[in-house]
This record gives sequence, structure tokens and C-alpha cells, in this order.
Amino acid sequence: MAPQAANSPKEARVIWFHNARLIDPEHGVERLGSLLVQDGMITELDGPCPDGAEARDCAGKCLAPGIVDMGVQVGEPGAQHKESLRTAGLAAAKGGVTTIIMRPDTTPAIDTPEVLEYVTRRAEARTPVNIRAMATLTRAREGREMSEIGFLLDAGAVAFTDGDRIVGDTKVLARCMTYAKGLGALIIGHPQDGGLSDGACATSGKFASLRGLPAVSPMAERMGFDRDMGLVEMTGVRYHADQITSARTLPALERAKRNGLHVTAGISIHHLTLNEMDVGDYRTFFKFTPPLRSETDRGAMVRAVAEGLIDVICSMHTPQDEESKRLPFEEAASGAVGLETLLPAAMRLYHSEGLSLPQIWRALSFNPAQLLGLAAGRLSVGAPADLVLFDPDAPFVLDRFALRSKSKNTPFDGARMEGRVLATYVAGNCVYEHKV
Repeated sequence: MAPQAANSPKEARVIWFHNARLIDPEHGVERLGSLLVQDGMITELDGPCPDGAEARDCAGKCLAPGIVDMGVQVGEPGAQHKESLRTAGLAAAKGGVTTIIMRPDTTPAIDTPEVLEYVTRRAEARTPVNIRAMATLTRAREGREMSEIGFLLDAGAVAFTDGDRIVGDTKVLARCMTYAKGLGALIIGHPQDGGLSDGACATSGKFASLRGLPAVSPMAERMGFDRDMGLVEMTGVRYHADQITSARTLPALERAKRNGLHVTAGISIHHLTLNEMDVGDYRTFFKFTPPLRSETDRGAMVRAVAEGLIDVICSMHTPQDEESKRLPFEEAASGAVGLETLLPAAMRLYHSEGLSLPQIWRALSFNPAQLLGLAAGRLSVGAPADLVLFDPDAPFVLDRFALRSKSKNTPFDGARMEGRVLATYVAGNCVYEHKV
């Protein structure tokens, strides 16, 4: 079906979803029940169908809060040939993502209120889902001069990050953190030691040695995290690590939380479901930053999500065109698209009994919404009716050319997957429906 633009008039509707397997991440439960939506909000749970309401039988399938995907790269402005706001919105709707949190690594970077307002206006006009943007921590992501954090916060920035560009100057980073603390702003860091990780494309070990790939020890992540934690302790800023992928970093993360630092952590779905062996014979769709880790590390990350030590799962959606990927492994661009594959890939964790559905949705939706101060991510009265209806058991073979993203660089091409989005709703309006 054709998506409804985010800025088009909303029809006042009353919809009663019934016979639904409700996934409630806020309270950690799943149960069979019903849900009433009126004027774009959830107004009642488990009540009768009111007169005149549109009844939708969910046929026992899962109804959950829409996914809030932190850290999505969109090519617009500057690289619309890789991904535009329109195609990112279409891909998100198909993937059950109702809120995109856009990274600021555009061209130009989102480092001024003017660029932020430009992106926000275009997103509202072109996308069927909600889009909120992060802004850069330093001007042009160069790590030398602090961005206008206060003005950007007033313009609607939800967090501040230089993405995978590490602020190497500790004094500059400390200044940014001190200023952000005074404003209550959230800083998102990429914990890596830049000197060790520069030029690496694999995790050090036997596999990387046999393949002859430039490698980096997982300790580079631990060392970068330890530096950032020292600055967090000094400044008291709110800090989120975008990707924790190594078991060696988990004790430091647990210690920081235990000591009362305002610290949270995330991980990409690719690092939760793939390992270094998937690179195989130099398959560049499996090249990521940081690189894929060992199976031992991957298992430790799944347990950390289950325990709540890692708070957020995201797609780290990074579109790359064919020319950027069809290169020798060492030279190829890093990253993969993930808006449409996030949910079925997460179902691998459910079917392997690593995580329950409420645990998965707590990390996919509730926690990121809470972290960013958004009302989404809940199945409760008064919450926005941003919902995803899905079948966790529906099997299919992924065809990358069927993706709505402009770029097709997914590591799951040709993979047998389970879990299909049946419908996505934003403010009670259906923005995607699967056609059999």
C-alpha cells in the first residue's frame, strides 16, 4: 500500500485490535489481549469493542511497540544515491521501525541548527515514519572544535555524536562532555582506541591471520571505553556507547553502572547474530566497524542483553553502493543496511532461546525511547499508537533486490529467515501492510 506522508492530515479513527499476542517490554510480559487506538493514541487495554470502532483481528500474531532504531545513516543530504529520506522511511515502515534516529554523518554534517532544521523539514514531508536526528559533537566531525550543542539542542537534536570518528583529543572531548552535562544532553561515543583500530578490518586471531587481513585486538574497544569512562566520571555527563561488541569490555561496563555513572550501551543486530567466521572468503557485505567478533564474544553479548547490561539493539543501518563494496576486503566500505532485516534477524535470538520477545523489544523499542526522552516504546494507555504486527515464525528467503532501501548491501542475502512484519502503524495509521 502507498505510505502516508508524515505531514499529511490525520484522520480521527477508532481501531480495536483484538486476538493479539501483546508484547509489553515495559513490564516484561507477553499475553493474549486487545488494544484500543483513538486519535493516534492507545486509550484502552483489554476492553470491549466500542460502537463504531474498526475491528482488526490480529489472528494470534504479535502486536508490539514500533521499533525505535538508534543510529541510522541516511545519505540525504550529500549521498542520496545511497539512501534518501524517502527510501529510508519506506524501508523502515516495511521493517516495523516507527521511529528512525538519524546519525549526523551526512554531507554537510548535521553540525548547525540550519542543517538540522533542513533535514527535519524534509523528513516530515517525505517519510511515513517518525524521524529524529542526532547532531555532531564537534564541527564537521573533525574532533577539533565543539559544535553549537546548546543551539542544536534547542533545534531538536536528541543526542550528540561524531559517529565512528573518534575524538582523539581528550581535552576537546572533556570540554564537550562538560558543556553537555550542563545542558542535560546525551553524548553517544564510539569506544575504540583510534591508534590501534586505524586501518583494521578484522578481529585479531587465527582467522584474520589465515586470511591475511589487517586486524585489531578487542582490547582496543576496552581501552577506548576506559578512557571515556574516566571522562564520564570527571564530568558526570550522560553517555551511551553506540556499540559494545567484546566480552572484555563488559566488566568495565558493569562496573561503571554499579558505580552510578549515567552510562548505557548498545550493539548492532549484526554483531549479535554473526561472527568473524561469516566473512568466509572475503565477503565484503560482512565488513563492519568494529569488525565482527568471535563466537565467544557474540554469545557473551547475547547474555549481556538478556541481563540488561547492554541496553539497546539497533540496526546500525549503513547503506553503501555496489562500487563501495565490490572491492578487495581491506579496501571495501564498512557497514550494511538493516532497517528491513532488523526484526527477522532479531528473531534468530528468539528462536535460539537466547532472548524472549519482551527482552528483545525492551532493547529494540522501550530502552531507546526512554534514553532519548521519547513517548514511544510502550503498550500502555496514553502512549502513541506506533505499533508493529508481526509473525515471529513466518519463514522466507531474503532477496536483497526486494529491499526498499536504495542500497542492497545486506549480509543476509539468500539467508533463510523467520519473522515477517505484517503491518506497521504510526499514530494509528497503517504505513505498511504485507501483501500475500
